[in-house]
Amino acid sequence: MEGSPEPKALNRPRDDDRRSSNSSERPASDKLKLDVENQSQTAHSDSDTNDIGRQIELEAGNSIKYRTCSWQKTAALLFSEYICLAIMSFPWSYSVLGLVPGLILTVVIAAIVLYTSLTIWKFCLRHPHVRDVCDIGQHLFWDSKIAWWATAIMFLLNNTFIQGLHCLVGAEYLNTITGHSRCTIIFAVITAIISFIFSLPRTFSALAKVATFSAVTTFISVFLAMVFSGIEDHPAGFTPAKGNPIVTAVPVAGTTFVAGVNAFLNISYTFIGQITLPSFIAEMEEPRDFWKSVTAVTIAEIIVFSLVGSVVYVYTGNQYMKAPAFGSLGNETYKKVSFSFMIPTLIFLGVLYASVSARFIFFRLFDNTRHKGNHTVVGWASWAGILAVLWILAFIISEVIPFFSDLLSIMSSLFDSFFGFIFWGVAYLRMRRADHGPGFWKKRGLRGWLGAILNVGLIFVGLFFLGPGTYASVKSVVLNYQAGTVGSPFSCADNGL
Repeated sequence: MEGSPEPKALNRPRDDDRRSSNSSERPASDKLKLDVENQSQTAHSDSDTNDIGRQIELEAGNSIKYRTCSWQKTAALLFSEYICLAIMSFPWSYSVLGLVPGLILTVVIAAIVLYTSLTIWKFCLRHPHVRDVCDIGQHLFWDSKIAWWATAIMFLLNNTFIQGLHCLVGAEYLNTITGHSRCTIIFAVITAIISFIFSLPRTFSALAKVATFSAVTTFISVFLAMVFSGIEDHPAGFTPAKGNPIVTAVPVAGTTFVAGVNAFLNISYTFIGQITLPSFIAEMEEPRDFWKSVTAVTIAEIIVFSLVGSVVYVYTGNQYMKAPAFGSLGNETYKKVSFSFMIPTLIFLGVLYASVSARFIFFRLFDNTRHKGNHTVVGWASWAGILAVLWILAFIISEVIPFFSDLLSIMSSLFDSFFGFIFWGVAYLRMRRADHGPGFWKKRGLRGWLGAILNVGLIFVGLFFLGPGTYASVKSVVLNYQAGTVGSPFSCADNGL
């Protein structure tokens, strides 16, 4: 990638968008060292305000302005990212874990993700020149170019696999609604083409309106699913032999380690979306308002995820549970109507991750050129070309890998361990050390000890995802092969609910 940063890129803020009024005469390499090791939070605040204001001023003459997102628009982007199809897998997780542990884990994981999201926000305020999680990865780990490249690879793979998942789910929806009227491959192509078109806007501000619509329709979809599951006579697959839905407060006897970990990881993956937050903050007109966006979304997540998970589980039970839970609706009309309101998020969430990946590549190819901030043929052709490549790769991934969902779990175990936990535990430790010096936990008293223990604990949670989480995901693939449930690549077979 020609536009990748040189080893010391983060140590050399450009004159046009990184220099603060408090350090304009300081050598650039010393400035970052000062940020990391010596500055107080007050100094950071003054410098950051000037840096962001300078960036906005420099964009004033451009046709395309990036720092234009209000906190409300950013909240809409977050709603569309988190309030998504994955909500309908919560009933399955609750059926494995039991209702009480499932609800407790939902609240605990939401609180952890909110805490780490606020850590990201504070880190970005200190260093407004970072544009995405890859810059942060280099910044956190000794300003290493290797760390930047490793983060970039994980970043792009994670996003592209999520795009691929949405190609697959789009085909699943079209098969469900049409009764498998076409080859599944054709439906996946249609989904990829529609997603590519909606990915073309170049700023998050432009995507915010679509994001709002996506979030609203998702709310309607899951609400209808709850209502329909309650009013229908029986869930899908009901037989007198299996009996009425069985609901348990704790895991049933015989629940395996692999099943339990996968259910836990399923809940965690739905909440973990911190990988995109630095990119969103980098386009906010006033980044200091980001806490409003992420707090509002977290409250909504806890309410919606808990209600949908518990209500649908209670009316479906352990015997008839499917993921996503639309498949547990016995009435075909109910299933199709509720699933149809999920169409915008089926498209838009893939679009959002494609846009994040595309701007990561585009900004590095065209940094310091007129193509980045203006309507030029080269700029738009390159932007469209990058998106086209990303969606082609996503389509291929969705068709080549027959055990896609399990492989996505493997990828999530490998990547979310870093982007959900390890990075932000390290970020906290780096910021506190910058404020209070070595041994900061001793100098801050009880607060310092609690903060250090919590964030070291987050690092170990990330290592749990990386170790046992990856084991459980791989084991699930093995079990699926043994059970013969793995399909074939580029298959026309019906994958509808």
